[in-house]
Amino acid sequence: MIIKNNAVYFDGVSSKPHQTELFLDKKKNSFYFEIENLGWKNWPLTEVNFVHRAELLILQLKSDEMQTVQISDTRFVTQLKSYLSDTKQLSWYDKLINSSFKIHLTIAFAILGLIILTYIYIIPWVGEKSVYLLPDSFDKEIGNTAFAEAMLTEHVESKKTALLEDFTKELKLRKDKPLHFTIVDSDILNAFALPDGNIVIYTGILDKMKSYEELIALIGHESAHVYNRHSMKLMCRDLSGYIFISTILGDVNGVMAVIGEHANSLQSLSYSRNFEKEADEQGLAFMITNKANPKGITDLFSRLQEEEKEMDISIPEFLSSHPVTKERIKNMKTLISKSNIEYEKNEKLIRIFQNLKKD
Repeated sequence: MIIKNNAVYFDGVSSKPHQTELFLDKKKNSFYFEIENLGWKNWPLTEVNFVHRAELLILQLKSDEMQTVQISDTRFVTQLKSYLSDTKQLSWYDKLINSSFKIHLTIAFAILGLIILTYIYIIPWVGEKSVYLLPDSFDKEIGNTAFAEAMLTEHVESKKTALLEDFTKELKLRKDKPLHFTIVDSDILNAFALPDGNIVIYTGILDKMKSYEELIALIGHESAHVYNRHSMKLMCRDLSGYIFISTILGDVNGVMAVIGEHANSLQSLSYSRNFEKEADEQGLAFMITNKANPKGITDLFSRLQEEEKEMDISIPEFLSSHPVTKERIKNMKTLISKSNIEYEKNEKLIRIFQNLKKD
């Protein structure tokens, strides 16, 4: 069976249109058309690309894409598509184009949903993992910048800082990343760790402690954040879109610049539940390594929770970035009960702690 229709042929050499009559020979599965001075042309359907453009259907010769035939008759186009569909020659794109509005709408919502899910879950996850592409020198530079900015408006307790350094020298700290400790004079119940190993403890939270084991617990917890690069991971997650694209393109300077711009937010980052759990468990392991009573970590958490209940206006700064939940305390108690822990009193640490508590 042969169907025919008027069409316009472009030879790809000149812009002159050639009016012609196009024949679709279903038996031979080919198009035929005659061009003045050029004779008959035979285009097998298997050698033709179908391009939809506005109201036009354009037949494009695969071997010479500059040669095209344009068809505007919707009836002929419909017959052609029906034939292609019946003979299973219709591409997935053409099938999609010919589908109903309901299917188009469903696909549009599916794509939108995929974009949203990717933005919310996948890109942040990839951004967080991209921190492993950043060298430790980034942590040092970013941490130094954040520490310098944070200390501009704070009063450092030099004598207590020296005592804290003496305290930490008695502890078994990891050697792969040096830690530096600073005590700041403030009533704020806060402590934070920066990527370069700077750990800042406010006198407000220090004054609430009743035992040196609580201080060891705090140091263990904050040092775990440093060793696991939690703050850098969170920053990369929050800036995931830019970080991911820049890392893929090799724009290291761009990554450094955008992270640097957000360095002042490092001390107030709210750690994820997984990061807090990891820091809790490694903090507990740190206490066990240093033969400290592990009850110090649950005492510290419980004390902070009590402070939260007593404060009517706002929660303690530490809890805003390290929220202490009943689940976390319960988890610590469970781990302690399942462990065979040996601990002993350290008189030297007790004396230093008592000196730290003095006004």
